[in-house]
Amino acid sequence: MNQTNRAPYFFIAPAVILFLLFTAYPILASLYLSFQRYEGGSYSFVGLANYSRLMGDSIFWTALSNTFIIFIFQVPIMLILAMILASVLNSQLLKLKGFFRVSFFLPAVTSLVAYSLLFSVMLQDNGLFNELLSYIGIGPIPWLSDATWAKVSIIMAMTWRWTGYNMIIFLAALQNIPEEMYEAASIDGAGKIRQFFSITIPNLKPIILFAGILSTIGTLQLFDEPFNLTSGGPGNATMTLGLYIYENGFEYFDFSYGSAVAYVVVVLVAVLSFVQFKFTGDKS
Repeated sequence: MNQTNRAPYFFIAPAVILFLLFTAYPILASLYLSFQRYEGGSYSFVGLANYSRLMGDSIFWTALSNTFIIFIFQVPIMLILAMILASVLNSQLLKLKGFFRVSFFLPAVTSLVAYSLLFSVMLQDNGLFNELLSYIGIGPIPWLSDATWAKVSIIMAMTWRWTGYNMIIFLAALQNIPEEMYEAASIDGAGKIRQFFSITIPNLKPIILFAGILSTIGTLQLFDEPFNLTSGGPGNATMTLGLYIYENGFEYFDFSYGSAVAYVVVVLVAVLSFVQFKFTGDKS
């Protein structure tokens, strides 16, 4: 190999080295760690013992159940809202588009801690939410101290934060749909709703799949909102897989067991992504 042929490898070498050190190595090391146990000051190979332990761990099943409940409700609500907002903001009739686009996207770049603290204050028994509800005759709701309402609070906070982010993705895709398709549909007598379901949705199908997979991965790794808003409580009502991994690793220092939980998340992400590909019929 002459000097000219080696030049591309020289330029990509820093990126490859960083990838191997900070991405590939931790992935493989945590997989190896999930088959070990720390006893007597050293790690020993225990095979599938950590995964067998998961089967009898009630907190793990609670965390899995909570994660799926939040996933089933939050992801569809967020994607539908994002799609509707993107369609409205793509309309030629709307003024101040830039202002509205920035306003809806702003939560995605807001500090996680700052927005969690804000929601925590607003969701208190005497907070803004209950104050507003009192004007329409609804009594105070225990947003953060009741098992069901605590999950609703997590879903509300996540929807507020990530709807604008997905809206921008849909908006970029909408601007690639030829306007002539809508004009032809209007000439044929198709209304706005018919155009939305017959033109917009089919053309957005790959983007819906992309946003759905990103949201699935994000929800299965959910950590920040339950950690900052409820600390997994009340009881373990908002304990998620991401929070359970953190607790095992950095509170109980059981990194092997935490790694086993993490690889359950990896398998779930792979299975759900495969199902989404099959459901949308995308073969590419």
